[in-house]
Amino acid sequence: MIGPAPPETSDLSREELRFFRYDRNRDRLITRNEMLSSRTDAFRKLDKDGNNLLTFEEWAVATVNRFEKADSDKNERLTPREFAATAPKSSPKKASCGC
Repeated sequence: MIGPAPPETSDLSREELRFFRYDRNRDRLITRNEMLSSRTDAFRKLDKDGNNLLTFEEWAVATVNRFEKADSDKNERLTPREFAATAPKSSPKKASCGC
């Protein structure tokens, strides 16, 4: 016995995917808070003293740490391969269920 056919899925366009990364509640509207929330975590990681101000020192320490982590041979120069390691990591695509 063959069951019902699975529902057809529609591929979202690249722009729709980008839009939905911000539209957290999927109401097809992006609020200011939704737009800013994607950057809040990154800012908090840099703001080490938690005062909601990012000093040059906090930014510089993060940048130096990022460079040192990428400089795998510790020669204080980044090859193209080492530099590629500094690119932001993309999050894995999650299958969304419209259940």
